[in-house]
Amino acid sequence: MREDDLMAGDEESPLGSGADLFSPVSLSRVSQVIVDQIRLLMRQGKLKPGDRLPSERELCVKFGVSRVTVREALRVLEAGGLVDIRVGAHGGAFVTTPTNARLGEGLADLLNLSPLTAAEVTEARMVFELGIVPLVVERATTEDIAALKEICARQRAALKDDSYSMTLSAEFHVRVAACTHNVAIEMLVQSFHGPLLASLREAQTLAPLMGRRGNTEHQAFVDAIEAGDTEAATKIMREHLQRTADRVAKSTSET
Repeated sequence: MREDDLMAGDEESPLGSGADLFSPVSLSRVSQVIVDQIRLLMRQGKLKPGDRLPSERELCVKFGVSRVTVREALRVLEAGGLVDIRVGAHGGAFVTTPTNARLGEGLADLLNLSPLTAAEVTEARMVFELGIVPLVVERATTEDIAALKEICARQRAALKDDSYSMTLSAEFHVRVAACTHNVAIEMLVQSFHGPLLASLREAQTLAPLMGRRGNTEHQAFVDAIEAGDTEAATKIMREHLQRTADRVAKSTSET
């Protein structure tokens, strides 16, 4: 973002230049301190989605820092999905709400940078994915069922032309979680996508043909959901996940 773009939004903020929300800072990592102050104001409800932050010039005065420091803080907030930077005569930094995908990315980074083993990931899946089956059966819509069947169809087509990859399997499990229509569950599963995919790939090295049996189980699981049969769906998912767990556990014991 260019300096003159941000300058274009330097007129008075709706919050008012007299709003005593910001305090001068004088620490080493000044921009991070500014970010923390603004995050706190958001958590306290003093800054709400849609509010426009004071202009760069005002923020410089309120925080007692240079414009470079303010811009660095705004870049961090923008990268975190907490503010939306707009340019032009009515531009500026506007408070926003992070999307589920953005929140999921943050969690995914933490998971992907952690020393997780395929066995640990699969064990967590046993707890989590079995736990949501009743919600999936209860809440899955006609559109959800159609989406799961479409993924199964693409899996079968990929198996026929030898292009099947564990990406398709991971996509199925993420879409199953979306059938709960619970934003928190969807966010957690999206964040777990990287470790999930890695664990599936490790299991596939031990059983190269696992995709064929997996596709059959995926389709049977969808049929059970469509029939409203929680017991059958749970049984299918348990056997499906246990087989992967057994494979990666064997791999861990051999290393």
